[in-house]
Amino acid sequence: MPDSEPENGGSPDRALGMHRNITRRDFLNGMAIGAGGALASPWLAGLLAAQTPAPAPQDRPGYYPPTLTGMRGSHPGSFEVGHALRDGTFWEKAGKPVETGEEYDLVVVGGGMSGLASAYFYRKQAGPSSRILILDNHDDFGGHAKRNEFHLDGRMLLTNGGTVAIESPFPYSKQARGLLTELGIDPPALEKKYAGDSAFRGLGFGYFFDKETFGIERLVTNAPGGFYSRQGTSGEWAEFLARTPFPTQAQRDIARIQEARIDYMEGVPQEQKKARLSKMSYKDFLLHVVKAHPDVIPFYQTRTHGLYGIGIDAVPALDCWAIHFPGFQGMGLDRVPSKGLTFTALGEVTPQPEYHFHFPDGNASIARMLVRSLIPGSAPGNTAEDVVTAKVDYSRLDQADSPIRMRLNSTVVLARHLGDAASAKQVEIVYGRDQKAYTVRGKATVLACWNMVIPYLCPGLPAEQKEALHYGVKVPLVYTVVGLRNWTAFHKLGVRSVSCPGLYHSSMNLDQGPSMGEYKSTRSPDDPILVHMLRTPCQPGLSAREQQRAGHYELLATPFETFERNIRDQFARVLSEGGFDPARDVEAITVNRWPHGYAYEYNPLWDPDWPEGKRPCDIARRRFGRITIANSDAAAAAYTDQAIDQGYRAVQELLSS
Repeated sequence: MPDSEPENGGSPDRALGMHRNITRRDFLNGMAIGAGGALASPWLAGLLAAQTPAPAPQDRPGYYPPTLTGMRGSHPGSFEVGHALRDGTFWEKAGKPVETGEEYDLVVVGGGMSGLASAYFYRKQAGPSSRILILDNHDDFGGHAKRNEFHLDGRMLLTNGGTVAIESPFPYSKQARGLLTELGIDPPALEKKYAGDSAFRGLGFGYFFDKETFGIERLVTNAPGGFYSRQGTSGEWAEFLARTPFPTQAQRDIARIQEARIDYMEGVPQEQKKARLSKMSYKDFLLHVVKAHPDVIPFYQTRTHGLYGIGIDAVPALDCWAIHFPGFQGMGLDRVPSKGLTFTALGEVTPQPEYHFHFPDGNASIARMLVRSLIPGSAPGNTAEDVVTAKVDYSRLDQADSPIRMRLNSTVVLARHLGDAASAKQVEIVYGRDQKAYTVRGKATVLACWNMVIPYLCPGLPAEQKEALHYGVKVPLVYTVVGLRNWTAFHKLGVRSVSCPGLYHSSMNLDQGPSMGEYKSTRSPDDPILVHMLRTPCQPGLSAREQQRAGHYELLATPFETFERNIRDQFARVLSEGGFDPARDVEAITVNRWPHGYAYEYNPLWDPDWPEGKRPCDIARRRFGRITIANSDAAAAAYTDQAIDQGYRAVQELLSS
């Protein structure tokens, strides 16, 4: 970042620290990491026939994507070729692919949780000598299970750049639970061992009311309970709300929503209550059933962002009841499944024993343990504890003498049977990498990538299946991580988490993963720390899927500079009374941008009631000859156990055919 003043920023930008050369490493080995480090047009123009390729980025010394900052997630270089394939321009310039002569028992397209699980299950059943190639378009493996690794003031700080949690609303299957056990992951035991005292004990929750949304700028601390519950004893909410800018009637209505036990559908049978709640939004429930003043809506609007990627205007009220949102406590609803109703994954299910434990880098540690198991020597150690600080040797991932290989920065553009799908013995895979196109062959293929891209790279699929694959619209979201020189401002203000329903990021939370093995989390307010921020680019008023489509475009069109300016401004506004100076205190920024984030879960507000076995995800995941499909989209549920289960199913389909 240049030291000079931004042309359009002037002194306000300088006060925010926009001139500072913060830690923002987008480059490794002097080049951008990704599909050749170039945008689509120059990349495609360079797809020429064979020349002796230079060493791939992942094979070069110093390659270590977890430490990259700046724009991450769906980073530049990871999506341009896929977009060109979607737009029909790829093959116009691609030229003839290079024949590598490589043949494998299995080619896995996608190195996320489902793809890694597919390789794991295939090797376990077909034998350790099975030759497997994993291809992924990103510069790192793990899919949405990404590791953010910071080094601030001489210490390592870790957090999740994507999925964080092991828990699921579904009962873990024998296969998913067994995979964790075989890797050495025992969540209850790890939780008990590493539950330790939090450095944030005594710090509470706050709300920041911005003048654009609420008419006044104010941080109000000591909010009762957490953001999502109705916790708080009688009268606590009234005391808290008296310090907010809400008018008297809105204060009374929020207190009633949070604390009162009222049946707002008195006399209506329970089944009818649930049916009505499944077909109205939580916003409509508050306005038209609870009869709350419209001024209360901005207070609740963003509460569903973290789980659904959309606001309360597009989330069914029944789902909000299921996750213990306030307002339903007097309605006498039980949690017995109701026949004939369609719910999202969090509607009515029998939950497993909850797994509260998570690794310091979220589910990235699970992905790292899978890679360590699949490719011995790729990372040191053999326990759930030592993987946390282990450094992966990316040069070991794609060695010719290894039965299992992983090739990063490789965007698959074609998967087709060599012959008729019903009788073919091989599948040809074409992928783009380092400004060239290459082919490999496999006896079988698992497409462990997003449903939406599969019709473009597998054109031979039946029309009905293509339509089903296009149905889901993945949920866009941003996990921003900010490295601070210390957290004294949070400590002075007495907060660990702040909800900011009107600002660019809707929440900001001090991040403290468990201390595990040699990894030690932050303890003192004078130490560096990471702050997690959430942004979901939704547009209230549209259907959920239309909001998500709009969010895709917004995220891909938003430059890092826009994120940085808004981040610095938000910290300055929220923490000013604690003495925070964004120009002095911000040390590093990583924007984990996921234009295609969570798998789409069926929404009763917008989706029809599908007959058994006829949901789009059921049709979309059908086996096609020697090609099977495994991803969280295939389950219409963005949970780690579901991704693992789909990998197991896909492998079973291949090995049983």
